[in-house]
Amino acid sequence: MIIETVTSPRLDVEAVRSGALTNVPGDHMVISRYRDGEWSTPAIQPYGDISLSPLALGLHYAQTVFEGMKAYRWQDGRVAIFRDTKHHERFNRSLTRMCMPTVPQEFFTKAMPALIDSDRDWVPPGPDSAYYIRPFVFASEERMGIKVSDEYIFMIVGGPFRPIYTRPLRVKVERDFVRAAAGGTGSAKCGGNYAAAMLPTKLAQQQGFDQVLWTDARDHHYIEESGTMNVCFIVDGALVTPATTDTILDGVTRDAVLTLAQDMGLRVEERPVTVDELRAGIPAGHVTEAFGVGTAASIAPIGAVSIDGDEFTLDVQPGCTMFALKQRLNAVRFGEIPDSHHWMSIVDGAASQWR
Repeated sequence: MIIETVTSPRLDVEAVRSGALTNVPGDHMVISRYRDGEWSTPAIQPYGDISLSPLALGLHYAQTVFEGMKAYRWQDGRVAIFRDTKHHERFNRSLTRMCMPTVPQEFFTKAMPALIDSDRDWVPPGPDSAYYIRPFVFASEERMGIKVSDEYIFMIVGGPFRPIYTRPLRVKVERDFVRAAAGGTGSAKCGGNYAAAMLPTKLAQQQGFDQVLWTDARDHHYIEESGTMNVCFIVDGALVTPATTDTILDGVTRDAVLTLAQDMGLRVEERPVTVDELRAGIPAGHVTEAFGVGTAASIAPIGAVSIDGDEFTLDVQPGCTMFALKQRLNAVRFGEIPDSHHWMSIVDGAASQWR
């Protein structure tokens, strides 16, 4: 792997450390091209624009897949990536669903750590800030007319990032629009899923909501996800979440939260959650917490749920179970407790192996 370091870094170390610099790309990126049935050796180069044909198939027919990941700065100064192997597995499942070539595991376990190590000064300290990592693939073949592309570009970019939600969310149960239908691409992390969600989300925000609770496409009876997050509830003391299907993304943070909940002695149920269960269960005190889980949001509390114009509030307090789960999750991510599930991959020294 070739590493070309930037000659004029844009880094403002103090801005990164203070959290003032966020959602700004780091100094480097990874790139590999797929031609003639194989991927080229990935290269790390200065972050910048790339050349692309106006007829690149990905611009027209939506062959594009991405992942969202994070790296964390530990108290001892080391930097670690959260669950790179699990993200790689999901990335390849998404690529397969979109009829795109899978990528070697080394792209995530070697090229990615080398990139983060090269940009390690861009990784902010905790407790909430992290370095967001965006691996993605898109169809790059120049072609007029629809076909499965024979050429692709794989890239990784990233930069310092803070949580997107800073207060309890007000969400609306979505009964009109659909995020995904059975047999579709709902379980793939592909661009089209997110584009289709933008209009209903915008309309909900114009009504004063932060996000929507997606329901099933057939009956709008079952809760599926919350905006761009998986969704969990505390019901009679148990952590309850819809089981993953071909309409629900197999969330990496979701999986971690369920695992930690079991470690903490909580009962975990993966089962259908109906709109009627929320309508009756929140005021009756059976449903006591609701929260979204995802890479960008981490764990985002939901303070109010609107169902067909009726609003139901949840009492979000520091002692809530979701905050205990978030504290445990962050303790693993920032190296404060033993990594008993082997989720963290240290990046220190990864770049020097290739120089």
